[in-house]
Amino acid sequence: MRIGLGYDIHRLVQGRRLVLGGVEIPFEKGLLGHSDADVLIHAVCDAVLGAAGMGDIGYHFPDTDPEFKDIYSIKLLAVTYEMIRSKGFSVNNIDSTIFAEAPRLSPYKEEMKRNIARTLQINPDQVNIKATTAEGVGLIGKGEGIAAMCIVLMN
Repeated sequence: MRIGLGYDIHRLVQGRRLVLGGVEIPFEKGLLGHSDADVLIHAVCDAVLGAAGMGDIGYHFPDTDPEFKDIYSIKLLAVTYEMIRSKGFSVNNIDSTIFAEAPRLSPYKEEMKRNIARTLQINPDQVNIKATTAEGVGLIGKGEGIAAMCIVLMN
């Protein structure tokens, strides 16, 4: 058994779409980044890569590479899955938390779970997604950014 931990944070800005867990969420701001800036998927990628001892998302998908400009992060997760699968690893369980003051994420969590599970070829009940606020504290609490953390258990 191997455990990996992932974390990501991006700033919210006007003029970008908000994508979390591969789901486009209606909101007046989106996350700023080289890709679609999906903090949940980035945290999952980092957790999976960490559990496999294979570095991090920035190493494999650098923000200096035009190939990854505005890429749908689920595609990055699919490549990550193929990388760990080629080394004989499989994902047992994912537990994640999204930190956001707004928007309300409850209506989208099941679709996020299905997206992650389908991409990693596991059952949706092996993926848990929680959402919480920062109670008005810091960058997240002021509604200036969204973060995500993920822990994964792998064989």
